[in-house]
Amino acid sequence: MSSHADRDPLAEADHSSQYASASQWRHQESSSFHRHVIPRDAQLASADTQDLSSFLNKSRVEGDRPSTQGTGNFKPIVIGDTNGAGDGAVGTAAADDGKEVVCGSLINFRHMENGVWYGSALIVTQGGGKMQEFKPILNIGRVEAANSLQQGLTGEGVEANGADSALANDANGIRSDHGTDVAGNCLYSDPRNTFWQFPLTCDVHETETKWAYSIADVRYKSTTKPKVNYFFVPAASESMRIMFHSCNGFSVGTDEDAWSGAALWNDVQRRHAENPFHVMIGGGDQIYNDGIRVDGPLRAWTDIGNPKARRDYPFPESLRQACDDYYLNNYIRWYSTEPFATANGQIPALNIWDDHDIIDGFGSYVNEFMKCDVFRGIGGTAHKYYMLFQHHLAPPSSTYTTDAPQTMEAGDDVDHAQLKDTFVAKQTLDTEQGYIIGKQPGPYVAEHSMNMFARLGSRIAFVGVDARTERTRHQVNYPETYDMIFDRLREELTNAAHSGQGYKHLIVLLGIPIAYPRLTWLENIFSSPLIAPIKFLNRRFGFGGGVFNHFDGSVDLLDDLDDHYTARTHKKERNTFIERLQAVAAEHSVRVTILGGDVHLAALGRFYSNPKLHIPAEEDHRYIVNVVSSAIVNKPPPNAIANLLARRNKIHHLNHDTDETLMNLFNKDPGDTNKTASSNHVTMPSRNFAIITENSPNNRGAMTNGDVEAEAAAATGNEFEGKGGHDFLHKGERNAGTDHKASRLETHGKGNDGSLDCCIRVEIDQHNAEGLTQPYGLTIPALNYEAGKYASHKARSIRSHASKAGTARPGTQPSGSAAPSVRRASQ
Repeated sequence: MSSHADRDPLAEADHSSQYASASQWRHQESSSFHRHVIPRDAQLASADTQDLSSFLNKSRVEGDRPSTQGTGNFKPIVIGDTNGAGDGAVGTAAADDGKEVVCGSLINFRHMENGVWYGSALIVTQGGGKMQEFKPILNIGRVEAANSLQQGLTGEGVEANGADSALANDANGIRSDHGTDVAGNCLYSDPRNTFWQFPLTCDVHETETKWAYSIADVRYKSTTKPKVNYFFVPAASESMRIMFHSCNGFSVGTDEDAWSGAALWNDVQRRHAENPFHVMIGGGDQIYNDGIRVDGPLRAWTDIGNPKARRDYPFPESLRQACDDYYLNNYIRWYSTEPFATANGQIPALNIWDDHDIIDGFGSYVNEFMKCDVFRGIGGTAHKYYMLFQHHLAPPSSTYTTDAPQTMEAGDDVDHAQLKDTFVAKQTLDTEQGYIIGKQPGPYVAEHSMNMFARLGSRIAFVGVDARTERTRHQVNYPETYDMIFDRLREELTNAAHSGQGYKHLIVLLGIPIAYPRLTWLENIFSSPLIAPIKFLNRRFGFGGGVFNHFDGSVDLLDDLDDHYTARTHKKERNTFIERLQAVAAEHSVRVTILGGDVHLAALGRFYSNPKLHIPAEEDHRYIVNVVSSAIVNKPPPNAIANLLARRNKIHHLNHDTDETLMNLFNKDPGDTNKTASSNHVTMPSRNFAIITENSPNNRGAMTNGDVEAEAAAATGNEFEGKGGHDFLHKGERNAGTDHKASRLETHGKGNDGSLDCCIRVEIDQHNAEGLTQPYGLTIPALNYEAGKYASHKARSIRSHASKAGTARPGTQPSGSAAPSVRRASQ
């Protein structure tokens, strides 16, 4: 790839004074790294602030030592330099024939409709331009295994020539027909690379099926890359087995070798081999692009000391080209890194994005700074590659630059300078059934939000909320976007019920947790006028440099705190969203479960009816579990943070009908480690991912919701009635943790009551490159809602509440509506 640095005025700036943002809420650096990048005088000058920030805020910059991506046991695929373009650059050799694959294949799931599974595969080839002489062909076919459905998951024992148009038979009895040839669609091509997308369709059969695909007449840079990839489609009467992850990368400055690289993807592969996943849900931060401001083209801009000068800096075409190169190369590098790369070729993905897919904190800095040209420019550039790599869709024809005013707002006008020697396919978002597209572009990314709806097999619906495109410090999404999501949701649930294929579960994907401890006291401190004198000293003399970020001069933790739904600025939006979900649950008797990441901790939050209403969880439309699984790669925060959050785990009140708190899931630390305080059973500061499987009503046997052994010994009657959030609320939560049936391979998902088994797999030892994990399980019951059944209980609760408050409650609007008239207590 040609470097654009010679045209970038920033590239000539002095880099002797390294810069890094200081936010360490989600990560922490080694002390040796800290000493390396912070001059001794600066350390002494900030000594008085280190008690507050020592484990929260340290400088984040890349060291001089080349990254190994972590382990020493495996290395990333390095994209070669064929024309001397520089380290890691993608070459543009004139004689390139367009057949060399530099990234991929990657496979996505899109939606299911009328007995057909729809997905896509993507490869990135070297070279390209307006015309492509070579057009790759993908061959896909259903595999019938003679011995085991899982045979050949990673290509062992399968001989297939990537140059053949048909899949080969192997000596172990795995057979396939000649399959179907699928021509590649060119989504985007410039002299550096070409993106080829292959639409995939698979008939859904009465039994689970295994499919194989290969791409003809291409060469792979990696000599170990499988020529044939396999994936699985559930039976027509079954729901998908789900793997969920988030925060899939390292923050700037992290000692990756100390954390064994992307080790947990080895465990993902082991679990996939045991019982294959049908879909891999990415909750945001699938890639970390923060290095763009440290060793990338934004380094010199970041080094500008004056916030106003930084805010007013333009984003010309030369800088856009340099940033475009950075995002492209970083995506190719990371999506070619094993074992993440193999998983992407074998487990169909569904992704939303979050801040690190752009840059740390994007959307949550002050409005005046977020509107600056550089932030808007990188927002558009990051969106381009998010569309290509994570959604397999054509990007906009142009992205934001200050050289072309027509690019500054969403629209059809193009910047011809960006299209030189470049082909961009026509966008097809309006025909993509799986997307709910926002009506207006985001405030800082001049693109429309991409929310998703999909059927995950027979009885699970999925909604993915794009909580980054429209985000500001004061909103997560536009009100009209929520309206569109809920309108589509009600339509899909109603149509499914009328067709006789109704849903029993709704999975809602968010980029951030929504049932999580409050940190309002920290927000109050950091936004207090008392902090102003320290800000002044920071601007003039660098005092407290570890506390303030160099983007907008605010306290560095504020962008992390403001990112959370539980931040005070998002409180009303959050509460209304949950109440609307509760209303949908009641209307359609569908159990809502929320997936969220971002915080680099494992936890299990839940909303539930006020115990005074005496509603069993199995019949409680307000019972919503928030599975918090983060991070699968990035390092967790210090143990002190996890313990602090545990101490803040109070019972909060969404309204006078709904309570919320974290659940005691972690009965022990993983393995023989001591990661948390003895009193902390609700937050786990260790890398992790989650597995969710339906206890299908088609399963044989008599296993029931919750722990089988404890169930047999349970007393008659509802032993959970009147219990609060610090107790187990139903039989599926009893013995939650390492002894629960959902944590064991032989019993996970083997019940037949329609509930969901959830297992969070937590890393035992960060130094083990195999990524061994400890499982923690619980069961989420199906919902059997009967309107009005507990109305008398609610009426008594209302009268009791009004009596204690000394006033009558105005109205009897049911909880779960969009605007309850009274709230019981402050959050």
